[in-house]
Amino acid sequence: MEILWLGLAYVLGMVVKQLKLPPLIGYLIAGVILSAFGVSDENGLLHTIGHYGVIFLLFTVGLHLRIKNIIQPEVFGAGSIHLVISAGIFLVIAMAFGFSAIEGLIIGILLGFSSTVLAAKTLEARGELNAFHARVSIGILIVQDLVAITVLALTGGGIPSVWSFGLLLLPLLRPLLFKLLTSSGHEDLQLLYGLLLAMGGAALFEVLGLSSELGALVAGALLSGTHESDELSEKLWGLKEAFLVGFFLEVGLAGLPNMNDLLFAGALFAVLPIKAVLFFFLLILFKLRSRNSFMVTLTLTSFSEFTLIAGMVAASAGFIPESMIIVFALLIAVSYTVNAPLSAKSNSLWKRFEYKLIPLERNVKHPGQQVVSLGGAEYLVVGMGQAGSSAYDYLKERDYRVTGMDSDPAQIEYNLGKKRRVVYGDAQDAELWENIDLSSVKAIMLAMPYADTKIQATKMLRENKFTEDIYALTMRDEEHQALKEAGANAVCLPLIQAGRKLAEISISDEVDGSMSLNFEMNSFE
Repeated sequence: MEILWLGLAYVLGMVVKQLKLPPLIGYLIAGVILSAFGVSDENGLLHTIGHYGVIFLLFTVGLHLRIKNIIQPEVFGAGSIHLVISAGIFLVIAMAFGFSAIEGLIIGILLGFSSTVLAAKTLEARGELNAFHARVSIGILIVQDLVAITVLALTGGGIPSVWSFGLLLLPLLRPLLFKLLTSSGHEDLQLLYGLLLAMGGAALFEVLGLSSELGALVAGALLSGTHESDELSEKLWGLKEAFLVGFFLEVGLAGLPNMNDLLFAGALFAVLPIKAVLFFFLLILFKLRSRNSFMVTLTLTSFSEFTLIAGMVAASAGFIPESMIIVFALLIAVSYTVNAPLSAKSNSLWKRFEYKLIPLERNVKHPGQQVVSLGGAEYLVVGMGQAGSSAYDYLKERDYRVTGMDSDPAQIEYNLGKKRRVVYGDAQDAELWENIDLSSVKAIMLAMPYADTKIQATKMLRENKFTEDIYALTMRDEEHQALKEAGANAVCLPLIQAGRKLAEISISDEVDGSMSLNFEMNSFE
């Protein structure tokens, strides 16, 4: 039976993926089809798998919890106000359909959330996870997730044990937990440690009469703010996704909504465009530029998987009707279907509407303001990771005037600590290349990790009449050709270059054991 579930989920997930939609829509449909054939989760296997998927999801949310990112006005202010207003709108609609005030309030709060999974996947696919608008989006999502956890804790039932006050001492364990994380290395032990901590935190909170989901979030938060926690989160991502398949299959097994539920779902879905407009103008109010507000709005205009997670807990405790789970599933599936293709084309959509939206932004200093001067730099290195910083140092050691640029504040802070001159800039933002002074720049080196980002930056530089050299670092032949077509003068294929250099030095009589592989700019092809 389990093979049938997985097989159908895979086939429908693949079909949905070919339509450029999130596979989880296929998983929900698979559950509905199985329900129509009388299949049920009699032994509770799907429920157990789905529960662990939720635990791992919340643990990874905790790993990304950064208090300093949440307390930013544009994050906490705009996110909180938006949740209150949208919850109020949904409350009114729910009461109009006969729900009580308490039921309507819970439904309203749950529908105020946006999808963390969809947002993270979309931003990662576009190579924008470190961009300013992505940090605002993730910050708002974490604010929503914390509210979701509060709903879980309040509706989960049970009376907390008197020993639960001892959980306030958990932060004292952070040094020990972090030491164990670093001692685990970077392979299977690290993953096993993450699973142990996620499940252990969930079990501890459950024993003390609190939400196991809250325990998983707290366990992740105890490790947040480190490079190792980010690495652990990446390792858990695929495993969490696999377990969540069980969760969405279980939801689909609830079947199809009746006519009254369909009408209710339609009324609720009509609020989604209002949620989008509200996000945009609230972010404008909190001083964001129009482009950043637009990008955040597109990222967050959906309903959330947390609506289902917290909704199932609330329904099982009797706070809302069981039928609402089917309504929530339908809303999420349809909102993903609408949002996914729009988010994938966010940059082209912005170009279409920017002339109408830019006049709406406030005439103030904006958070995440783009740099307009490079201080007379002759060379610009965009992307200050390992490759970019090496290029920067090479030029600096030869007394060239060079400036680095990155969109990741942590990367900027690290490089500034190394005495490098690095400024903030989002390479995919057309306004950056329209306004920045490149008159003294002889060459620009693109060392960002994502091919699409480098291609878009190259195109925008050429569109804004930059005629000097553009060099790009790439790893694959197809990226090499695409960058050439976009207007890059030369690209570097490191593995190919390294292989050639390795062969060259292996047949050289002058080579000794201390020789290293160094690449000059003129070796790029």
